[in-house]
Amino acid sequence: MKKTFVLLYLFMGLGLQAQDMGILSSAQEYQRRQSESFLNPGLSPLLPEDFDEFKGLEFFPLSEKFVVEAEFVRTPFEMPFVMATTTGEEERYVKYGEAYFKIDGKQYQLNLYQDQQLRATQEYKDRLFLPFTDATSGESTYAGGRYLDLEVPKGKVIVIDFNKAYNPFCVYNPDYSCPIPPAENDLKLRVEAGMKDYK
Repeated sequence: MKKTFVLLYLFMGLGLQAQDMGILSSAQEYQRRQSESFLNPGLSPLLPEDFDEFKGLEFFPLSEKFVVEAEFVRTPFEMPFVMATTTGEEERYVKYGEAYFKIDGKQYQLNLYQDQQLRATQEYKDRLFLPFTDATSGESTYAGGRYLDLEVPKGKVIVIDFNKAYNPFCVYNPDYSCPIPPAENDLKLRVEAGMKDYK
């Protein structure tokens, strides 16, 4: 059976520990921990033959522009659905809410999802999944889009830090089954923040 992307949460959750740092300092620490984890055979998605050639992950320069305070709108009556994956395996999600924000004066919206399997666990019951594509997808970033992991907000504002956007594990190893961002989460702008494509 293909590996599922559930391990992504275990790996990328490292960055959620830096909440009391400055905005860009938090993202910088997050990116550093990601790069270090790729060198750990117990966490890394890299194929064994790729370790010797791996030179580290590549990121866009940190940017405050891509740290946004979005209006959070809960959508409580959504039905679970199957999100398409890179291997055709079924991954069930439910739309949890919507995030509305502005970048360069223009309004954007992204949908936030919950993994139906993970939401039943104590550790990940408040975890939100934000897959997206943008105008850099297929150019400087992975064509299949990138991910963000967020927490259910306490109020009507949710902070989205695109500097923490990361690639699915299937970018590095075809044995992983990774969700494909729904079409409604395609941003019509260049999100030049976060992780770049893996060469």
